[in-house]
Parts: sequence; C-alpha cells; structure tokens
Amino acid sequence: MWMIEGVESARTKHAVHVWAYVLMPEHVHLLVWPTHRDYSISAILKTMKQAVSRRAITYVTRNTPWFLSEMADQQPSGVVTHRFWQRGGGYDSNLTEPRSVWAAMDYIHGNPVRRGLCASPWDWAWSSFREWEQPGTGPMRIDRESVPRTEAG
Repeated sequence: MWMIEGVESARTKHAVHVWAYVLMPEHVHLLVWPTHRDYSISAILKTMKQAVSRRAITYVTRNTPWFLSEMADQQPSGVVTHRFWQRGGGYDSNLTEPRSVWAAMDYIHGNPVRRGLCASPWDWAWSSFREWEQPGTGPMRIDRESVPRTEAG
C-alpha cells in the first residue's frame, strides 16, 4: 500500500519511530516519535505525502482519467494542478506524557469502530492494533520499544 511505503520511507529518512496508525478510507491517523531533537514535522510529512500523491495522481491519470477533474486545484495564478491531499497540515500535537500517548493510541485504534466500519479494533486490518496484540500480524511494524510506559506498566 502506498501510504505504508510512505511511512516506511519517512521512518528511514527521518529516524522516526511509528507507535500507532490507522488507515481509513479517506484519511490517516498516525502517532510517530521523531528520534532527533532537530526534526521537522513538515519534512517528515512531505516525505510521506509526496510519494503517495505522485502515485495516486499517476494511477488516476492512467486508470480513471475522468476523476482528475475531482482532483483539480486552481492556483491563484490560474494554473491548474492536481491535488491528492486536502489543503492544510492536518492535526498534529506534541504529546509529552505517557498517559496522553496511550490515550492517543486508544483513540486512533478506535476510529474505525466509531465510524461503524467494524465491530472492534481487531477487525480493522489497516491498523496497528493487531501489531500491538500480536507482533507480526499488522500491515506495518511498530516501534514498541520506544513507547513510554505509564506507572502501571
């Protein structure tokens, strides 16, 4: 899957640890930990998103060219380009407490259930939930060794 390849590319290029994710039909939730203090979230996102966007636009151009009009993005100069991702940077937040990290993971894993796409987080194949429960069963590995522990565990 293109998004997984994009995340893996960012993991390698920017020394990012992946703690949780869920790939939804029209958006992604991702919890990462940049391992270097001098990271740039913009550069990390660019690495992930640019490759996905290129592949998606190429795919649409070759296979469903009629859909390109839905991806049209007219610039102020009048030039029309094609956009895969919505404008804006999405939502990002720096989590500093272990409890907030674990709460964010619960929120991420519960997203497909809240949307009515499945009955439990285990049922959604495009999530790190399975990987947390049984390593090696998810679509992408997680870096569990770097996730902060709470007082209870």
